[in-house]
Amino acid sequence: MSATILLVEDDDRLADLVSAYLVKHGYQVSRLSRGDEVEAKVLQDKPDLLILDVMLPGKEGFDICRDLRQRYAGRILIMTARDEDVDEILGLELGADDYLAKPVEPRRLLARIRALLRRAGGDDATDVDTLVFGCFSICRSTREAAWCGESMELTTAEFDLLWMLASQAGHILSRDTIMEELRGIGFDGADRSIDARISRLRKKLHDNPDAPTRIKTVRGKGYLFSRSDWEQDK
Repeated sequence: MSATILLVEDDDRLADLVSAYLVKHGYQVSRLSRGDEVEAKVLQDKPDLLILDVMLPGKEGFDICRDLRQRYAGRILIMTARDEDVDEILGLELGADDYLAKPVEPRRLLARIRALLRRAGGDDATDVDTLVFGCFSICRSTREAAWCGESMELTTAEFDLLWMLASQAGHILSRDTIMEELRGIGFDGADRSIDARISRLRKKLHDNPDAPTRIKTVRGKGYLFSRSDWEQDK
């Protein structure tokens, strides 16, 4: 069965073009143009992916994302004309899985959607379901992580990045590799969203921000999730 997508866009012409393109590539697409109708529709239909504009009549996309995230397990892709770093970081902080600025090239949108849905289907590089490093544990099937027995609050994007790093502990992952896997695009040298996510994960893992030892920065190469230094401190 093909994946289901809810497209929330108040520009009818753009919605027609995006919808037709996605249907052509095998997706089932439903549409809404008002923000205040989204939550009820999502909770009723449970689409695999929500494509969400920010500036909508009735309710803004950021507010929708924040209110839905704890009740909706599908992927959220924000697509908006507001091309500002602060908006991207805000969207990811509120639980969005990816962010695209308009105008978006159709093939790039398709690549992002495929990457998001592939990750949702559990297409990880390892068959291991649970990883444990000292006081820290993370489970792929339940999408839960814990520190010293206490559940960690992680956004969907943070969990995906943390699982990717932990499942390849001891290996350096370049920003390009991370961006390609998590967002379907290569690193352009300017995008700081992965760095911001790493910073938040370090705080949640009680890693020293000035000299991190759990998620290390390897200058000029990328990030490395260490296999050591997982003492039970809080």
